[in-house]
Amino acid sequence: MNILILGGGGREHALAWAALQNPKCDVLIVAPGNAGIAEIATCADLDIMDGAAVVAFAEEHAVDFVIVGPEAPLAAGVSDDLRAAGFLVFGPSQAAAELEASKAFTKEVCDAAGAPTAAWARFSDAESAKAHIRAQGAPIVVKADGLAAGKGVVVAMTEAEALDAIDDMFAGAFGAAGAEVVIEEFMDGEEASFFVLCDGLEALPFGTAQDHKRVGEGDTGPNTGGMGAYSPAPVLSDEIAERTMAEIVHPTLAEMVRRETPYQGVLYVGLMIKDGAPRLVEYNVRFGDPECQILMMRLGAQAFDLMHACAEGRLAGAQVVWADDHAMTVVLAANGYPGPYEKGSEIRGLSELPETSFRMTFHAGTARQDARLVATGGRVLNVTARAETLEAARDAAYADVDAIDWPGGFCRRDIGWRVLDDQ
Repeated sequence: MNILILGGGGREHALAWAALQNPKCDVLIVAPGNAGIAEIATCADLDIMDGAAVVAFAEEHAVDFVIVGPEAPLAAGVSDDLRAAGFLVFGPSQAAAELEASKAFTKEVCDAAGAPTAAWARFSDAESAKAHIRAQGAPIVVKADGLAAGKGVVVAMTEAEALDAIDDMFAGAFGAAGAEVVIEEFMDGEEASFFVLCDGLEALPFGTAQDHKRVGEGDTGPNTGGMGAYSPAPVLSDEIAERTMAEIVHPTLAEMVRRETPYQGVLYVGLMIKDGAPRLVEYNVRFGDPECQILMMRLGAQAFDLMHACAEGRLAGAQVVWADDHAMTVVLAANGYPGPYEKGSEIRGLSELPETSFRMTFHAGTARQDARLVATGGRVLNVTARAETLEAARDAAYADVDAIDWPGGFCRRDIGWRVLDDQ
């Protein structure tokens, strides 16, 4: 098969790596890709937000299957353009992608479906939003309604912090994403990520993970796109997973069908779990990043088969075969992230690292400048390891982190700390 993956981050590097483990993969193209992806696949200079350009490229290169990695092209309707042209696509329609593109849309769907989630209100002006915050008090959660690259959420522990978040969002801190805000009840408990493949009718649980959104150790500091993750998530027991499917996922998918926008692709179910009861924090319409990296590491070649079955509507009877193992990824980010950071610093030492089914370094924001590997983004590398225990996976991942020579970057040294401390 000729496969096209849209995207250029660590998630797409992991998707490309998994696809290459599968003998069905003949030609692999990733657009736009990055320096790490270029070592295993053909990278294409293509505007993945331009549906017509993507269709033309897929036709020219006789593509059989398209995997859409990031949320932005899904929200822009690129998957619809591809399907209209006759291509097989893994990723939801533009209408179904509203589950991530609009926080308010998700809340409306949850209310209609009876799915447990936080109480909420939507505002299009700052003064009304501030009045609501003063009436509710803190802690409270303020979210930009639209896509903000994983950064448009402020968990405000004080009223002043919440009011500042309103000022920032309406002042354009998150661009058009903050033209409206959703203010939610603060939910306490333990967060976890639950992934489900959906083919429009069937739903198949696809794995669990926990990530670390905060930039600082001990889960402190501002939110980021994710500083590391591990899988499986011990807090997401089989019983809680079954409750999540019964109380949240299936009712949501049924409501999407009722709205004539059936969901096809991976559904990222962000959960808050307390006293054994799951509540929805958010939906994402693509694999999490960096959760995708650990899921692909654990699943290998079968990940591609399952995504292909999902796109073809063949999930009925499908199964995910898990090894009794654990995986961890540690994100190396540019100094200053998630604030202003410098681009162009050189990274050394990666050529000495292992590239196996147990240890991989996935590139997220890198490029080649002559013979030099340089950082081009905020989150730059995902150092990933798989082992029989989470402790062994952590030790292997950090051993590889320590072998990388990059003064311009940093990482958290405590990924998995809650579970490992408990152990």
